[in-house]
Amino acid sequence: IELHFCTILLFGLKCSFSSTVTHSLLYFKTSSTQVPNFPQFVSVGYVNGLQIVYYDSKTRKYEPKQEWMKKITEKDHEYWDRGTQRNLNNEQVFKVSIDIAKQRLNLTDGLHIYQWMVGCEWDNETNEINGYWQETFVAPRPEAVVTKHKWERDGEAVRAKDYITHRCVDYLKKYLRNGESVLMRKELPLVSFLQKSPSSPVTCHATGFYPDRARLFWTKDGEELYEGVDYWEILPNHDGTFQKSADLDLTSVPHQDWERYECVFQLSGVPDKNYRLERSKIRTNGEDGTDYTQIWLQLNEVTLYKFKHLSLRSGSASRLNSNNQETPSERCKTDLNVL
Repeated sequence: IELHFCTILLFGLKCSFSSTVTHSLLYFKTSSTQVPNFPQFVSVGYVNGLQIVYYDSKTRKYEPKQEWMKKITEKDHEYWDRGTQRNLNNEQVFKVSIDIAKQRLNLTDGLHIYQWMVGCEWDNETNEINGYWQETFVAPRPEAVVTKHKWERDGEAVRAKDYITHRCVDYLKKYLRNGESVLMRKELPLVSFLQKSPSSPVTCHATGFYPDRARLFWTKDGEELYEGVDYWEILPNHDGTFQKSADLDLTSVPHQDWERYECVFQLSGVPDKNYRLERSKIRTNGEDGTDYTQIWLQLNEVTLYKFKHLSLRSGSASRLNSNNQETPSERCKTDLNVL
């Protein structure tokens, strides 16, 4: 079965690590056809990487995913009803958009996924607001030209900029006030060294940290390593915290040199935590009766969880880089919004 990812990122966030306190609000709306055990339409919202709202075409109800989100109706009694109606409308619009895309690209069989992401980023120290928008749209395929002309004719870029700089940031600040005790906290992780077998890479695994603006990396004699290492993306835990792993290949390193290596964890606003690699601290299969293969299985389960609940956040994408140059994915190079 051919899988077509058509992920459209019109507004997004810069994904750079910074010592300043930056907050984000992101919404992912995903429409699909013929995806087993997955709703045809899903909408999810995140503040600082924490899911706050959810809607899908099966429940057809916009609902909170955090207890503090219920405070929103204290001053906005129609918030949840309005959100439900908006997503009911989006559900139909996205369905039509997939049909139009299939016609233009001459696609019939297979799975089709269309995603829309909106969001903003706000620095509460400098008051800087970030997001992606453009004054003109690029059509990397002939089939997208009609959409490009429609968006330009309808003033889509102007609306995008207005949303990012006003409505999005206003709601982000409101959510931060309501969920301050949760969203403004900082939690350090539990860090472990894991190894499946003597010939496997050593994994530095950090879990339970918050927020998700963190780095985990390996050093040798205090210098950050760029070769022989594999860095995994940050993944969500089910309790609202996050986890990250970094693999280090030591097959050619003598055992007596292993203690020259350290795993370093960085969290915005918190001093760095350095963990020296000691062979006695590495957990391997068979020790203390625990099969640590299960940890890797759990990591895979979290990856699947992220695929489902973050609405294909890591799917193929087409976006503009900081120089306003088109950086289309190899899978899907057609801009398709509300067509």
